[in-house]
Amino acid sequence: MDNAITLVELNRLIGRLVVVPDTQNVWVTAELSDVSSRGGHCYMELLQKDPDNGTILAKARAVIWANVYARIAFRFREVTGQQFETGIKVMLRVSASFHPVFGFSLVVSDVNPEFTMGDLLRRRQEILRRLQQEGVLEMNRSLQWPCVVQRIAVISAAGAAGYGDFINQLYGNHAQLKFKVKLFQAVVQGERAVPTILDALQQIAADEDNWDCVVIIRGGGATSDLAAFENYDLAANIAQFPLPVVIGIGHERDVTVLDYVANKRVKTPTAAAEWIISKGVEALEKLRNIGAEILQSVTDRLAGSKEQLSYIEALLPTIPHSLCEKALLRLQNNVTILAQVGARSISSQQVKLEHVAQLISTTNNVTLRQQRDRLDAMERMLDALSPEATLRRGYSITRVNGKVVTSVEEIKPGMTIETTLSDGVITSKHD
Repeated sequence: MDNAITLVELNRLIGRLVVVPDTQNVWVTAELSDVSSRGGHCYMELLQKDPDNGTILAKARAVIWANVYARIAFRFREVTGQQFETGIKVMLRVSASFHPVFGFSLVVSDVNPEFTMGDLLRRRQEILRRLQQEGVLEMNRSLQWPCVVQRIAVISAAGAAGYGDFINQLYGNHAQLKFKVKLFQAVVQGERAVPTILDALQQIAADEDNWDCVVIIRGGGATSDLAAFENYDLAANIAQFPLPVVIGIGHERDVTVLDYVANKRVKTPTAAAEWIISKGVEALEKLRNIGAEILQSVTDRLAGSKEQLSYIEALLPTIPHSLCEKALLRLQNNVTILAQVGARSISSQQVKLEHVAQLISTTNNVTLRQQRDRLDAMERMLDALSPEATLRRGYSITRVNGKVVTSVEEIKPGMTIETTLSDGVITSKHD
């Protein structure tokens, strides 16, 4: 087409459309993300998020040139006590700019330091405060690590560079430590990140006895892509997870709420692998030290035993004779002591025996006299209670057919009655 223009011409045209009075020296509110400093200049992204769900509604690149950045950063730090960094919500005076090569960006010329604490940081603090009130903030951070970490459950995106870096670092360790690793796939940015990570955590928890720890990793990228990790449900789940959790997402400058609740925070996936390897190397070193201590202890014990054995060998020719003399002396002493003890014991027992014999004789005499008096009393009682004694006192015994009569009703007319008195028997017949 004859009326086609070049890309440079088009960009210049866009630049003239962008650089208009309405886009120059405009105060805007935004949240800082992916802030970095290079060559004295400060580069960043400006974000606007939905206050209800945190979804990013707008994003723009911005720059503070070196000739004003030092002044802006110093004033901001003096007023707010904070660095000019990711997560801060600020009010900036910006001018729209469109470069033919570098494209659209906003040039920052001033900042209102009174407008601080962006939604991202405020939401993070609210989440941490809620977890603290619920008493779960320190739960995962207080879990004890096993002596050796070998069984690792990894949550990451399949085929992600961060996961590859983690595996390469872990399996290529110089100590040649062996690890068992299983990937539980999840999305690590965007709206699907939270539900997929929670699902992976649930799978690991259902099989927790087979794992020593959980590692959640994600490679580098824009800080704004880490918004999914500023989530209460995800933070609460990790805070209460039964296994130690390692967080290795983003860059060293990137911080999310998960870094405050996990057991261990490292800056990158590679750093996560290095830390786990260091735990294994530490355990291996302890094992080597224990082995060295055991070897030294055995060596010392053997040396002492050899020395003792040499001493015993030197004593062997004289020991039997010496032992026999000592045994004979002990035997003679025992015989003397036995004779003395036996004599004293026999004399003492003889005295006791004579005393017991006298006591038995006295006791028998008293007992016999008491029994004799008792028999006499019983004899007198039996004599007083006998039928003969009763008859002598004027009583009689009436019998019919040899049986004692106790009632007049037992006697019928014509019966023969025998009446026994003290001096004889009277026989009569009842009419």
